Amino acid sequence: MTAPAGAGRRTGSATGQLAGTRPLLRLALRRDRIMMPIWVIVLGASFSSVGKSFASLYDTAARRAELATSMNANSSLRALYGPVFNDSVGGLVSWRMVGFGGALAAVMSLIVVIRHTREEEETGRQEMLSSAMVGRRAPLTAALLAAMIANAALALVITAGMAGSGGGGAGAVALALAIAGIGMLFACTAAIAAQFTESARLAKGLTAAVIGAAFVLKAAGDSATDDGSSVLTWLSPIGWAENVRAYADERWWVLLVIAAAVAIQAALAYTLAGRRDVGMSFLATRPGPAQGRISTAFGLALRLQRGSLIGWTLSFAVVGVVFGGLTGGAADLVGDNAKTQEIFERMGGQSGLTDAFLAAMVSMLGMVAALYIVATVLRLHGEETAGRAEPVLAGGVSRIGWAAGHLAIAFGGAALIMAVGGLGLAVGYGHELPAVLGASLAQLPAIWLLGAVAVLLYGALPKAAVASWGVAGICLALGWIGPAIDLPQPVMDVSPFTHLPKLPGGTGMEWGPVLALTATAVVLVGAGLAALRRRDVLT
Repeated sequence: MTAPAGAGRRTGSATGQLAGTRPLLRLALRRDRIMMPIWVIVLGASFSSVGKSFASLYDTAARRAELATSMNANSSLRALYGPVFNDSVGGLVSWRMVGFGGALAAVMSLIVVIRHTREEEETGRQEMLSSAMVGRRAPLTAALLAAMIANAALALVITAGMAGSGGGGAGAVALALAIAGIGMLFACTAAIAAQFTESARLAKGLTAAVIGAAFVLKAAGDSATDDGSSVLTWLSPIGWAENVRAYADERWWVLLVIAAAVAIQAALAYTLAGRRDVGMSFLATRPGPAQGRISTAFGLALRLQRGSLIGWTLSFAVVGVVFGGLTGGAADLVGDNAKTQEIFERMGGQSGLTDAFLAAMVSMLGMVAALYIVATVLRLHGEETAGRAEPVLAGGVSRIGWAAGHLAIAFGGAALIMAVGGLGLAVGYGHELPAVLGASLAQLPAIWLLGAVAVLLYGALPKAAVASWGVAGICLALGWIGPAIDLPQPVMDVSPFTHLPKLPGGTGMEWGPVLALTATAVVLVGAGLAALRRRDVLT
């Protein structure tokens, strides 16, 4: 749709094109007042938690040097985490967190930018705002400023947390700036993707694909060399963050490379934003067939969600093979460090180091799969708020039937990706297929329970449905960080994954917790669907 008449005259100057940026920024920060702090605090605190864990586990210089040597000698572990440039506590935190931390900061930034640009246009709210004194580039500016504030806050939390865990100084500043820089770089990537697509979902998918490609390039480069010098590593923005070399004679000039990439991408996004109409994109959506071929609610849900399901399935297959390949070297990873072995046993159970490592990897796959099921359930909320659900429900499709189609993809898809992840683990490890596959599927009750919480919130309190991400994020943080810092058992019990049997190995399948979690999930889904049936549809 075109901008309102007179908009060009009002916003022709550089100042006019930014008119309304301040109130739009305040609106964005108000809308993200819950999501943004959760991302910043949880991600930022994970750096200090890992630092305290390393300080406790490897409390002597000799132990840290031994760990660094063994990691650099293992190409599979280098592919996953990168090379170790310094064996101090701060250097080990940088090694462990720079890749994953940069990728998570990128995901946070893409969510913020797409939410306040393409999502606003897709729902029609941006056209309404543009009818007032809002400049053409004000929404994009407000979105990028919101992402900048989030990444700046993340940098401050990381710096303060590293100082508190004994790894302060210039290294902490370099690490924090590298993570925040990668976040801003992919915020600009998301801004460019928002100009090319008419769908917020597709814009998120394209940006996520770029992040995934960057991580794969870094992994391939790090597997080939142990000093971060591979061309493939340098082709990856996440590899740039690694090559800042925090705590190891910092390369400050690499931060200038990141800043230059941010500036170039931002300039491109602004140029593209100025050459299209509100609501339009450079890649138009292809028209559908003249005659409809989708006859059921499930068929519609599958058509809408198949791209996401395929992407998650392929990702779990690859990650499963990688984790399975690391299993054979679990003993080398742990060495004779009793504290590290104790952590894996807390994550994977008292069943021997190899089985404990496999159980820990299966548990990690399960917690990540919880993000899939929450995202898929919340697609219902997205369809409703975008106005696409109302025409469907105006026909012969009931609310329960419409929702059931999406829930079948959510809950059935979770089973599919966990089965594929389990197969990947078994293939990477080389044997124990039945045991590993069974362990993967045993994670489903906890995954389904978190999906059921999302169903309940969406059905009963649709405006609070986004809180489902917070619930899943807390469980992920407890599973990832809790065993390392030995959180009290009552705190760990908040996560449903804590109550699952530690498979493979251990004492075998314990059906009590599995059946209890499954029954709770069924009850919550039923309550959510009942609430959806009674309430009004959002418009």
